[in-house]
Amino acid sequence: MIKVSDLRFTYPGSKAETLENLNFSVKDGEILGFLGPSGAGKSTTQSVLIGILKDYAGSVQVLGQELRHVTPDFYEKVGVAFEYPNFYSKFTAMENLEYFGALYKEKTANPADLLEMVGLSGDAETRVGNFSKGMKMRLNFCRAFLNRPKLVFLDEPTAGLDPVNAKKIKDIILQKRNEGTTVFLTTHNMHVADDLCDRVAFIVDGKIVLCDSPRSLKLRDGKKIVRVEYKLNGTTEVREFQVESLGDNAEFLDILKSNQVETIHTLEASLEDVFIKTTGRQLSP
Repeated sequence: MIKVSDLRFTYPGSKAETLENLNFSVKDGEILGFLGPSGAGKSTTQSVLIGILKDYAGSVQVLGQELRHVTPDFYEKVGVAFEYPNFYSKFTAMENLEYFGALYKEKTANPADLLEMVGLSGDAETRVGNFSKGMKMRLNFCRAFLNRPKLVFLDEPTAGLDPVNAKKIKDIILQKRNEGTTVFLTTHNMHVADDLCDRVAFIVDGKIVLCDSPRSLKLRDGKKIVRVEYKLNGTTEVREFQVESLGDNAEFLDILKSNQVETIHTLEASLEDVFIKTTGRQLSP
């Protein structure tokens, strides 16, 4: 779906490259997360991939087309949800979706179904100017899927959402992936990336420094240790054991058999741990 080779980009008037020799690809039906702090180059990369920034060096092919030569039909096949929603504030939610739907050649998804999908059915006739930030984010998400796209670009899709609606949006993204939609997701939120992405790419100062599945990255940098917390004579005890040959460890087995175990888990690294170890950078937005 996406193939990027030696991508470089410099903003007019700047001497330094914002993107330096990026190389990556996104497979059909995959969720790729582009992770990094603010200013790392995430949004610039997305702007190149959706055809906004055309004066780039290297090769960028999306849906089989080099983006320098993309035609308007390209936008019939892709959906985009920017981090900061932009709607007609005097229009209702339904009127906004109907207006944007009229811009496409092919029949779009039913706006009412999209609003129901994100829990906005009851606000369909409310002017968007009266929406909260979270409501605008959910409406923005609807617009990205209005044209039934094969490929969707999502920029911080859960920003400004409460935990319930954030989970709802993440569940929809996974459902769309399972239905065959490809997702390019930019975020600085490692928890969102861990929950959603098949692979993640770490970008820092315009360079991709690592790209792999979240599971592989966490296993690679985690400790092969199991920590057990259990009650013994009214107090909480903590012991750690090597994962290797754990089933033959007599002390570990005795704790499980003879005590009230409160927690037991492996000490794998978090994605943020991996990011900081790899880049030496914090991930604050």
